[in-house]
Amino acid sequence: MARPTLLIVDDHEEFRVSAGTLLELEGFDVVGFAEDGPSALSAVELLRPDVVLLDVQLPGMDGFEVVRELVARRDRSRVVLISSRERGAYAAQLETAPMRGFLAKDDLSGAALHALVA
Repeated sequence: MARPTLLIVDDHEEFRVSAGTLLELEGFDVVGFAEDGPSALSAVELLRPDVVLLDVQLPGMDGFEVVRELVARRDRSRVVLISSRERGAYAAQLETAPMRGFLAKDDLSGAALHALVA
């Protein structure tokens, strides 16, 4: 079975690198990284990843705006939002956001991500 391709979007390089290493080891093929909303949209268009791991708090354009734009573009990538904050910090927005799920960064694992995008 092919490994799902993954784009990691986060404004902290240290997190992008560590998450990429972890998720490569746990069954994903990390095809790219982006550090803000506009570069995330460009990367999705260019790379066509199966999954986008998307930080909520990004400079200029937050993760909720990015996921709405991806839906408007009819992109088929499965989006999972992540944050250093807990789910409760975004409860109302998460109920209406067109994404596959949400993970706190502390809970990130390949198993948790696979469960949301399977």
